[in-house]
Amino acid sequence: MPHPTSHPTSRAAAPAAEPANGKRYYRIGEVAKLTGVKAHVLRYWESEFRWMAPAKSRSQQRLYRQRDIEVILLLKRLLHEERFTIAGARKRLRELGVAKALETPQLDLGLEIDHAARYRRIREELEAIKALL
Repeated sequence: MPHPTSHPTSRAAAPAAEPANGKRYYRIGEVAKLTGVKAHVLRYWESEFRWMAPAKSRSQQRLYRQRDIEVILLLKRLLHEERFTIAGARKRLRELGVAKALETPQLDLGLEIDHAARYRRIREELEAIKALL
């Protein structure tokens, strides 16, 4: 009779496919803590972005992968930091595709990360308008 650890589905083969932290799936509460997005907001985003739905366990608990967390952080940036509306974020992601949006640096998305430079530019534009008056 073969030893239990020699079975092809034994745990010895599993760690190679797991991320560095050893977790493959995260529950919604863990994702909420990791991303700073409340669980009810994550569930709402699922209804607005149908492609975002995570896998579910037999007991219907949401199971998020690392890629899902990356998408959530992208949505959080678009909606909260860059002030896109839901419709605007949906359109932007449809234009770029989620995979490309995840790989594209912020400036290529048309988003600004340097707020001080943005405020300087706005101030200069306002001063130019004031000079015209």
